[in-house]
Amino acid sequence: MTTYDERASLSDLTTTVDRVRQSVEGVIEGKPEVVRLSLTVLLAEGHLLIEDVPGVGKTMLAKALARSIDCSVRRIQFTPDLLPSDITGVSIFDQQRKEFEFKPGAIFAQIVIGDEINRASPKTQSALLESMEERQVTIDGESYELPSPFMVVATQNPVEMEGTYPLPEAQRDRFMARVSIGYPSPQAELEMLDIHGGVSPLDDLQPVAHAHDIVKLVDAVRSVHVAEPVRRYAVDLVSSTRNHPDLRLGASPRATLHLLRAAKAAAALAGRDYALPDDVQALSVPVLAHRLLPTAQAQLNRRTSEQVVTEIVQRTAVPTAAPRGMGAVPQSGPVPPSSGPMPPVPPMPPTGYGQQHPGARRL
Repeated sequence: MTTYDERASLSDLTTTVDRVRQSVEGVIEGKPEVVRLSLTVLLAEGHLLIEDVPGVGKTMLAKALARSIDCSVRRIQFTPDLLPSDITGVSIFDQQRKEFEFKPGAIFAQIVIGDEINRASPKTQSALLESMEERQVTIDGESYELPSPFMVVATQNPVEMEGTYPLPEAQRDRFMARVSIGYPSPQAELEMLDIHGGVSPLDDLQPVAHAHDIVKLVDAVRSVHVAEPVRRYAVDLVSSTRNHPDLRLGASPRATLHLLRAAKAAAALAGRDYALPDDVQALSVPVLAHRLLPTAQAQLNRRTSEQVVTEIVQRTAVPTAAPRGMGAVPQSGPVPPSSGPMPPVPPMPPTGYGQQHPGARRL
């Protein structure tokens, strides 16, 4: 049962997140689904990977999200000569005190912006692994806790761009979701010229939420209830990626956990204290697709991981409501509560979030 305090927390969550959303959308025009996914990842205690071509506002989105929250922010420009110690920190010998003193690196912030993360070498990229998963940094055998909340917002150019290194599979798996901003519509681009033509809107952006507010909202998201059929549905989706003929690497158990956390955050953003299969469906592409590796034959056939996840969502049985006392009854395919077959499901775009098939409710 949800207590009165928990309901109040969810109400506060909706109000606070709406302020942050409006603040970010004042900088990023015409991309509400991308902003919503960013806030979902923040409340789900995850990390966000923004992948797109140069110049579409990847860094602007990361900065707008960071400046909308009153917390510590550090930006790391990833370059080929960046060293792991530049990120994690280093121990320096103090001549006066005759002992080593730890100098924290840029990772010691509540929101860390990693700009063009795939321009650094794999050795430097691996410096983020421990911090993203365990929220701590170990230097010379000593572990240092990272502040809370902690979120890495990384941008990267497509791997076919010049001077880029593909992210290791272990690091991609640590990002809860990947989003592509895409080109703006002509109307949004025209408004961008009016807003950004003179001064940058980031200059006037003021925090609309505090770090301790985000910590409380994260606790509220943890209290969102997920029924056993919905948990099983998430497991079925992830398990299907591990034996799909077009994939040589499926999603990990960490992916299942991230999918469930993201679904709980999406439910809380919608004002609900329980998650639905619709929440899992809407987040399946941004949470799972970047973790998968297509086979060589699938790449020759121009089959993308997003298409594979969409196909899995179409074929996986969805738990639906049943008469009282009978529990959830699985149906074949994403069938809504009403009777009758569903129309064909259109392919999901790379962004995935906010553009759902007809069987899923908009969050």
